[in-house]
Amino acid sequence: MNLRRRLLTALPLLGSSAAAVAATTAASGPKAAAAKAERFPGDPPEHKLLYQLNHADADYIEHILNSVGAMIGKYADNISLVVVVFGPGIHLLAKAPKRPIPAALRERARSQARDYGVQFIACGNTMKTVGWTDKDMMDFARIEEVGAAAMMELQEQGYAYIAW
Repeated sequence: MNLRRRLLTALPLLGSSAAAVAATTAASGPKAAAAKAERFPGDPPEHKLLYQLNHADADYIEHILNSVGAMIGKYADNISLVVVVFGPGIHLLAKAPKRPIPAALRERARSQARDYGVQFIACGNTMKTVGWTDKDMMDFARIEEVGAAAMMELQEQGYAYIAW
């Protein structure tokens, strides 16, 4: 009898926590369990992804935040995510946006930054164009002088780039 079948047969005898661990181990196999065991808290992420967000359209912003959420779901703490925001998209990161950005999307960006370490970078050039300073931006926004330069530098550091 293989390991998975033996574990599944023994599940009724185990406590609920032990049963969940045994079922996960059995389903994923020894190779997957070994790969997960090699990663330790604090290890740098193996994956790096950079998003461009440059429109103020709610559906567009929602698609990007959905993708960010899907990547968090797939890779957990094994991914570094950055969203560079410029052009009309800058209103997502403003305390008082001048374009209609739903509060739910603004809060979602805040929670992704706070809870999952997603970095949201605001383009300083765009902010100047709108007449904003760092005081006009939400507290989780990191400001870079030139958003395009930040994107280039992140790609040079190994970030994959996604534009919608």
